[in-house]
Amino acid sequence: MSSIYLDNAATTRPDPCVLDVLRRVADEAHGNPASTHAEGRAAALVVERARAQVAGRLGVPAERLLFTSGGTEANNLALLGVAWEHAARGRHLVTSAVEHASVLAPCAWLERRGWSVTRVPVDGQGFVDPGDVVSSLRADTVLVSVGHANAEIGTLQPVTELAAACRERGVLFHSDACQSFTRAPLGDGAALPDLVSLNAHKLHGPKGIGALYVRAGVVLQPLLHGGEQEGALRAGTPNTPGIAGFGAAVGLASDDDSPAIAVRRDALLQRILDAIPGVLLNGPRERRLCTNLNVSFPGCSGRALLAELDRRGVRASRGSACSSGSTLPSHVLTAIGRTPVQADGSLRFSLSRFTDDAEVEGAFQALLASLDAVRRAA
Repeated sequence: MSSIYLDNAATTRPDPCVLDVLRRVADEAHGNPASTHAEGRAAALVVERARAQVAGRLGVPAERLLFTSGGTEANNLALLGVAWEHAARGRHLVTSAVEHASVLAPCAWLERRGWSVTRVPVDGQGFVDPGDVVSSLRADTVLVSVGHANAEIGTLQPVTELAAACRERGVLFHSDACQSFTRAPLGDGAALPDLVSLNAHKLHGPKGIGALYVRAGVVLQPLLHGGEQEGALRAGTPNTPGIAGFGAAVGLASDDDSPAIAVRRDALLQRILDAIPGVLLNGPRERRLCTNLNVSFPGCSGRALLAELDRRGVRASRGSACSSGSTLPSHVLTAIGRTPVQADGSLRFSLSRFTDDAEVEGAFQALLASLDAVRRAA
């Protein structure tokens, strides 16, 4: 049975062209990019070409982009690197209540070691109020971190406004753009956040490679100590094939992809709303990531529904993959006002440029059958 893959927020299928690049680079550019011989120089050239591709798409100088092992490391480097560097000036950070675990967990880790963290609430659609962020700033605030697109409900935060407000007050601003990079505009030039986290496997690139943009003049402490790679901020031999794959994936991402994906997402949502009474859309209709659809189904266990869909070949999720084993209600859904029961009955469907109309219709029909089976069993 062929499957319908609608869990692209967790990870995407690598583009076949990216796989070709990975294989070719692993064979032809196998040298260490730090080595001075011919093979090392060839590998270094591959790394720098990919750096220029990724940085160019973000609209930043290539030398300000450093490669990491993924979005989690990029987020940790941004938060912990700023906190350690500026500890003498202040030990207060601001974030939102709906951030990814790779932002909330380092904040909690710092909190246990004496830092103060303010978690700004969101409204019923998951939006942060810039006024709330500004009012939470203190004399000892060194960093604000608010993600661009929420991984669970797709809300696109007003990061340009937030970045400007923080810069006005001399506070660094970081945004996790792993879900939104190449899919939604983040701003450019002076409007960009001071630090931006990216990764490859959310946009049909390989797993295990990400990046952090660091604006000129922003100083961080490294997480990893050793060699002088990546501007002495990320020691270790670069993952040359992964970096090349990241660059290739960015090059393949078209500006035309997002509108087409949004049309299919909205078609699936409308089919669900028309056919299933009492369904709740989690997150906004507008200002939403094109790939994301998160809905609560009344009188239904999301875990049971997910298993039933999986049995019928439809791959979806209940939220972020990193928290898939948790029995607690989603912190994002409770933050927007969903009850534990509503949160338990929620599923996330996330599309990609490879999702076609037939798959949308097939997923909808499988959803109807799965709901019927789960409700009869209950």
